[in-house]
Order: sequence, then C-alpha cells, then structure tokens
Amino acid sequence: MNTELFYTMALTRMTGFNYATALQLYRELGGGQAVYEHRHDIGDVLPEATPRLREAMRNWDEAMKRAESELAFTEAKGIRALTMQDEDYPQRLLECPDAPLVLYYKGNADLNQLRVIAIVGTRHCTTYGQDLIHHFISDLRQCCSQVLVVSGLAYGIDICAHRQALASGYETVGVLAHGLDQIYPYAHRDTAVEMLQQGGLLTEFMSQTNADKPNFVRRNRIVAGMSDATILVESAAKGGGLITCDIARSYNRDVFAFPGAVNMKASEGCNKIIRDSVAALITSAEDFVQAMRWPVANEMPAAVERQLFPNLTAEEQRVVTLLQQVNDLQLNVISVKSNIPIGQLAALLFQLEMKGIVKPMAGGVYHLLG
Repeated sequence: MNTELFYTMALTRMTGFNYATALQLYRELGGGQAVYEHRHDIGDVLPEATPRLREAMRNWDEAMKRAESELAFTEAKGIRALTMQDEDYPQRLLECPDAPLVLYYKGNADLNQLRVIAIVGTRHCTTYGQDLIHHFISDLRQCCSQVLVVSGLAYGIDICAHRQALASGYETVGVLAHGLDQIYPYAHRDTAVEMLQQGGLLTEFMSQTNADKPNFVRRNRIVAGMSDATILVESAAKGGGLITCDIARSYNRDVFAFPGAVNMKASEGCNKIIRDSVAALITSAEDFVQAMRWPVANEMPAAVERQLFPNLTAEEQRVVTLLQQVNDLQLNVISVKSNIPIGQLAALLFQLEMKGIVKPMAGGVYHLLG
C-alpha cells in the first residue's frame, strides 16, 4: 500500500478544522504521513492551533477507515489517486494556495500538457454560444494541434466545449463536483464515457459524495487552477463561469471573454468583465493565440509529419506532402501539382477528410489540419 497516499486521503477526511488548515499542515510537514506522525504535537507545528483543532487531530480512526475503503474503490475501478507529490498531479495547481490535497482521475490525457485551456459559461447557452464554441475550437485545432480542453461537464457551455473538443480531435477533461462513482448530470453519461478514451474525468471528491452546491465552487477552482487561460463564452450577470474567471484572475492566469449584444442576457456577464478589465476581449481563435503568444506551427518537420499520418496510401501521401509544403490549395491546383486527375483526386480528398487529415474550405480550397 502507498502509505503516503493513504494518510493524505485520510487527512482530507479529518473533521474539526477547515480545508485550508489541512493544506497548511500538509505543506508545513511535507506530506500526509508526516501530519499523522505529528498528530499529538500539532501545537508545535502550528502554534496558533486552537484546543479544538489539537483535539480533533488526535483521532484518525474514522478518517483512516474511509481512506481504506476509498483505496479499494479506486483500485477496483482503475482510478488513479494523485497527491501533490505525484508527477502526474496537475503541476499548474501547485502554484495555487488552495490546491487539492488529493485528486481522483480516470482517463488517458496528460494533465500537464504544454497548453491547457478552460472553457466555461452559462448552463443556458444560446445558438450564438454554441456557434462560438464550434468555430473557436475548430479553428484553434488547425493552428495548435496539442491543447487540453477543460470544463465542468455541466449543461450548456461546458458540455458543448467537451463535445466540440472530442469532434475536433482534442483531448478534454471534465472536472466533477462529486465522486467518480456517478455522473451528474446523468444525461451527459455517454459523453463522459467517450471522454475516458480521449481525455478523462477528474475530481477531488471521494466516492459517495453528491453534487451539492458548495462542491461546484470548489470544482471551479480546479478548472481555473489547472489551466493556462480561462475563456468565458456566455454568462448571465451572475453565474459559475464568472466565479471561475475571478478565481483564475486571483491565480494570475489569463482570462478571456467573447462579447455579445448588449440586450442579450446570456452575454451580460461577458460584457461586464470585459468592461471592468477582468477579461480580455476575443472574437476568434486567432485573437486568443496571439494574446497567449503561442507559436503557430503550420508546417512541421517531415519526420514528425510522417508519424502523424502513418496509414496513408502512396497517392494520399503525395497530396499530404504537397499541402505540407503549401497549405490551403484549390482542388485544380492540387491536381496539377500532384499529377492526379481531378476525379481520382476528389475521392482521395474525401478519404483524407474522413480520416480527419484535411478540411474542405470555401472556394474549393483544402486545408491540411495540424
């Protein structure tokens, strides 16, 4: 048994003192097991500790029973329990003063990818918001091939962001306000299952924890803290998306928002934080990438490109190689340069489109996806 993980899990279940104190003890002593070993002299570690806290820290029996049962649950369900000492723990969260002591994770995405963004907003999104997400993620995928998309699996903007990320070939992680023994809302179960194969599900809550209201705010700090930037798509004058943006700002992370019409309730929150300089205004993926100063690699070394597209026929590879040299070419230009008849070429391009390698654009132009 991983004793450090066990004692850290137990520490999260201790009663009689608040979460911030548990984190303070963990950081002061260097781990959950060390806190347990000092359970009888907490006053020496925290001179300001109250008599109630000192008494509460002496008895770990119930907390250890709960940790033991949760360890059995995680092992049975293939869930990874991550502490701050694990390399796979989201390293960006370590910079946050209220980082979770333990995270429970099921999935295959790297939580420490080079680029991580959070997309948040109202649970009552409009067609306008859905279109913004579709174009933003699709366009971002063309210029930045590796981005992890994070959201909260809720109705509205969250689920739209997850589904568009999946459709665009991005990995996406849902941060939950409950344990991994359930999915809330249940209507998103199929998407959540798909995310396990192309992303994952993450929570700080043990199993048998319901999605109670306070848990959503705690969830929001993880969404903001594990991301380089938080993007607000739509929000009313009040809402969880605005809370996430405020938390992101408190962490000195970048915050962006899409503007909306002044008479749209779903854009009141976005317009307000833009007006108050809480968020930077963006209207496209290009705006966002420029603001983040992310390098855009439309062309990659040939050796890498061959690895990206390993299962191509000779004719398909000829077309891909051409587009790698000069992207965004019209059908007739590709035909001339590749010496492939237009009829045959159209069929080849359709196959490449189905494989997610090229995208048809206006004017008969074909774009090679990065």
